[in-house]
Amino acid sequence: MLLDVDRVAHGGVCVGRAPDGRVVFVRHALPGEQVRVVVTEERRSYLRADAVEVLRASAARVEPPCPWARPGRCGGCDWQHVTLDEQRRLKAAVVREQLLRLAGVDVDVSVLPVPGDDDGLGWRTRMRFAVDSDGRAGLRRSRSHAIEPIGDCLIAHPRIGAAEVVAARWPGAEAIEVEVTAAGMRTMVAHPPGPARGERRTERACGRDWAVPVGGFWQVHPGASERLVETVLELAAPQPDDRCLDLYAGVGLFTDALASRTSEPVVAVELDARASAAAAENVPAATVVTARVEGWLGQQQGDGFDVVVLDPPRRGAGAAVVDAIAGLGPRVVCYVACDPASLARDVKTFAAHGYRLAQLRAFDLFPMTAHVECVGLLERT
Repeated sequence: MLLDVDRVAHGGVCVGRAPDGRVVFVRHALPGEQVRVVVTEERRSYLRADAVEVLRASAARVEPPCPWARPGRCGGCDWQHVTLDEQRRLKAAVVREQLLRLAGVDVDVSVLPVPGDDDGLGWRTRMRFAVDSDGRAGLRRSRSHAIEPIGDCLIAHPRIGAAEVVAARWPGAEAIEVEVTAAGMRTMVAHPPGPARGERRTERACGRDWAVPVGGFWQVHPGASERLVETVLELAAPQPDDRCLDLYAGVGLFTDALASRTSEPVVAVELDARASAAAAENVPAATVVTARVEGWLGQQQGDGFDVVVLDPPRRGAGAAVVDAIAGLGPRVVCYVACDPASLARDVKTFAAHGYRLAQLRAFDLFPMTAHVECVGLLERT
């Protein structure tokens, strides 16, 4: 089927129309191109497809540097066929479209690189390889459980050793997780079983060391943590007498940043017990609570915090959490988001409580993929 590609959409795809009028979400294409596609998924109202031949190419198209970043093969990268500058313009368009469509907010968006990113390759410091029934490791194909036995991964940090992981055999394992710290220390864990409860690694950011559980969350781009801390502090602008709350606090990265600006004890809430224990170690002056965020917020009454920072999982905070945050009456809320659609839905809920999106920053923490990190400042009006 021939397809004229119209625009970019959320999720690393572009949009066209099939001859029968159905929307087609197509990978490996670019806006303005004419492509020949193979349908990979058919639904009543839409199709999914891969572009397998380009008849009219975009000026931003390049040859993918990775031989596995092709239709029907590895699904780890969405935009290897696009220049880095155009990748960022596409991501900016997606963020803007999601905020306008889901929250009714129209903002100009620029997606910025972070330090240490020259060509969009070699940045990923944590990778999880799937393992098939024969013990062979690889990466998943797009929207599939099938495993692509890659030879190497070009977006992986060189110390990950992707080729070594794929060449080995892993009988009995379901996945292999490899992490590389800022100091170049490499840890490898086969699942199952998971990592030992007390096992730690040391990361470095913002001029200091951080205790992080093996397998625990830490930004995978080496330049991400410091840039996000700088942005949160700039936007939230905590004052010396502010009471600050850090939700989904992880190992305390933003907790420590807030504590550096206020004389009041910072409260950090994190569900994962290993992460919260690390946060208490990393920021001993903070009050670290191990609890589900929505449950803890439900027990709070009245005003009590001037600044709230939250970094929820990809699904977003959700209405119940946003309602409870607004009930605390903070002056500002600084929202760190890895999914623009989730951010937009929560921005709409905040707006119902009188909070407006005053500023938005977006960063390319995941080059060659469709993922983009946003930091939004919500002010009480």
